[in-house]
Amino acid sequence: MPSVPRLVVSAPASGHGKTSVAIGLLAALRELGLSTAGAKIGPDHTDAAYLGAAAGRPGRNLDPMLVGTGRIGPLLAHGAAGADVAVLGGAMGLYDSLGTRADSASTATVATALRAPVVMVVDAAAMGQSIGALVHGFRAYDDLIWLAGVILNRVSSARHEQVLREALDDIGVPVLGALHRGELPAGIPRAAGVVPVAHHSIDTVRLIRRLGEAVDAAVDLDRVLALARSAPPLPVPAWSAADALAAEAEAAGAPPVTPPVRRPVIAVAGTPELVYGYTETVELITAAGGAVVPFDPLRDELLPEATAALVLPGGLPEAYLPELSANRALTAAVADLARAGRPVLAEGSGLLWLVRECDGRPMGEVFDAAAMTSDRMVVGYREATSRAATPVAPLGGRMIGYKQHQVVVSPRAGHTPAWTWGNGVPEGFVWRRVHASQLTLHWAGAPDIARRLVLAAADGRLAGADSRGPAGDGRVPGPDHRGGDGRVPGPDLRGGDGPVPEEPPMPPMGPMPPKPPMARPTPLAEEDTDPLLVHSADDLG
Repeated sequence: MPSVPRLVVSAPASGHGKTSVAIGLLAALRELGLSTAGAKIGPDHTDAAYLGAAAGRPGRNLDPMLVGTGRIGPLLAHGAAGADVAVLGGAMGLYDSLGTRADSASTATVATALRAPVVMVVDAAAMGQSIGALVHGFRAYDDLIWLAGVILNRVSSARHEQVLREALDDIGVPVLGALHRGELPAGIPRAAGVVPVAHHSIDTVRLIRRLGEAVDAAVDLDRVLALARSAPPLPVPAWSAADALAAEAEAAGAPPVTPPVRRPVIAVAGTPELVYGYTETVELITAAGGAVVPFDPLRDELLPEATAALVLPGGLPEAYLPELSANRALTAAVADLARAGRPVLAEGSGLLWLVRECDGRPMGEVFDAAAMTSDRMVVGYREATSRAATPVAPLGGRMIGYKQHQVVVSPRAGHTPAWTWGNGVPEGFVWRRVHASQLTLHWAGAPDIARRLVLAAADGRLAGADSRGPAGDGRVPGPDHRGGDGRVPGPDLRGGDGPVPEEPPMPPMGPMPPKPPMARPTPLAEEDTDPLLVHSADDLG
């Protein structure tokens, strides 16, 4: 059983400073000479990138909604292999979740699954003795939670700190440290997303160093480390990409994964240190036999030599759409690759790169659609059903993904949509071998995507409707792609157990039609009806 000293940093709600404290803990512990690992609970790419930068190794995302609760422990054991301590940053409040269903994943759910102690960061600026009632309530709410201590933030004075400590001492909860007002630097630049980390900006290096110094001066690191070491060994083996691919093939009754003789070049958006997506994507493609070559859409003007397929993960923030538009040489190369029939998987801003225009700026013109920034954010999970056979999924395959975007595409879907969900409204675009959507997937929850992609890139064809069974048999895969204990609930949208109807032929790719007058994009009413959309994205950290 892997022995991973670990703790979870959480808070009563967003805005208490937990992400800054988690980054500071990693930086401070690393400065002591310890090997550290950082992970983010939930889908947030930005926090995971900063936690990884502070730890000195790739940050991971532990999201039961996207990968299944059963994969959380193995993914942590894999990402923290050899580390002296792992620090996990929570999402929102300890018991909050972006989903409203009973099995939705909160920070508390993950902490319980990992049997990890929880350190609660509390903004005490406007609080006195009431902090005792607050923390006691969080501790008593769930008997399975191991609330091991509190770190106070924004304390006003020495007298204020004494009052807070006495209140927590009365309920038997230790105070591990106290940060006074102004001692903790401002939070991470969220609009810039993962880019400052990927580009090693001097501001990022300074911020992480300052957070580490602040935490080192105010927090008892010996007690924190002792708590992390008190966590029991994880009762699961570490995750590996090769094992995940083999298990997926075995569950489907398919032959073992055999890498192609010549490894096709799979270009993935990002930098050599950090791709604009989840780290497991690269690991799975490599294990499936692909040669991953990163390219930076913000700096490079050419795709990697001999690119056979392209992956545009969902971690590039929409704030960089003007830069994508301005990189005309690379935009043209991406569009040419798509029109040549090579596999292209695009998520989030990747889709926006392929539309005709965004906020009036020219984009890739692969799809005759326009995009415009709206005045509201769409955030939430989606149970999605595939509407075409692509490397992402067979026709009728079901997966859970995540959406976070402010830019709206009109029309919302193409002649062949990528997905349907909720009330059946289609979303995304499939054309030739391009699969583009604003829905982001975590490939650790659906490892077969990597095998399908490498196969399509290597032999120049798209596998059948379900490439793990007889080509074209059209069966919806049985296992829950999130790694759970059963099938993803929901109606069979194929209309029964009969054969899957043929997909309509792709429209011929000729000259792009004239641009229609720019109008306000499709309203977001269909998003309002989705039961999994419950929060705005004020602060997901």
